Amino acid sequence: MTPTFGAGGDEPYARALQNDGQLLLVPAAGNSAASLVMDVARWSAAADATDMSLIEEGSGPLLDIGCGPGRMVRAALTAGYSALGIDVSDAAIGVAEAAGVPVLRASVFDPLPLEGAWMTLLLVDGNIGIGGDPSALLERCAELLSSTGCLLVEVQQDASVDRSYECTIVGDDGRASASFPWAEIGAAALARRGSAAGLDVVQTWSRDGRTFCRLEPRP
Repeated sequence: MTPTFGAGGDEPYARALQNDGQLLLVPAAGNSAASLVMDVARWSAAADATDMSLIEEGSGPLLDIGCGPGRMVRAALTAGYSALGIDVSDAAIGVAEAAGVPVLRASVFDPLPLEGAWMTLLLVDGNIGIGGDPSALLERCAELLSSTGCLLVEVQQDASVDRSYECTIVGDDGRASASFPWAEIGAAALARRGSAAGLDVVQTWSRDGRTFCRLEPRP
């Protein structure tokens, strides 16, 4: 099985979901990428105004890729969309299901419902990094997306960032996950990689210190 975000080892992600702890994404030794703080409490909380403004950029049906505890799926339902979240984490899916959020334990690379008919795909909270290969992820998104739909991606504030690396997740108690592949990408690199997958960046904007891109299938 391909290693995935925060799994294996001492399972810090699963524990953080239970106590709203913080996680540190730590690149493997020898990599120039900086460690990143990930606030699980924000993932588990209700969607904030920035989250809701992003939801309003799309329409239903909406698929949140790497949904975690499901805040963006709840936000989409609040906006009146049909929505589904997918995640490979048993712990995250368990939290979402307990809250009544419609979710599926699956990888984005698995066969999924509504292939080619999703109107909105979400990759937020760094999830463009899933699998460590943004090009492969964007190609898969192009397969899932309706010809009139959109992909909404949260990117790094530095538009030139484009790096993939091995890393671990470390909990605030110092316990670490197994190693897994991850990636970071900015708007310029996203536009280049998206174009190769038939997806064009049509809008880039920032709000409250976060940066987003809207991609649409090329006609």
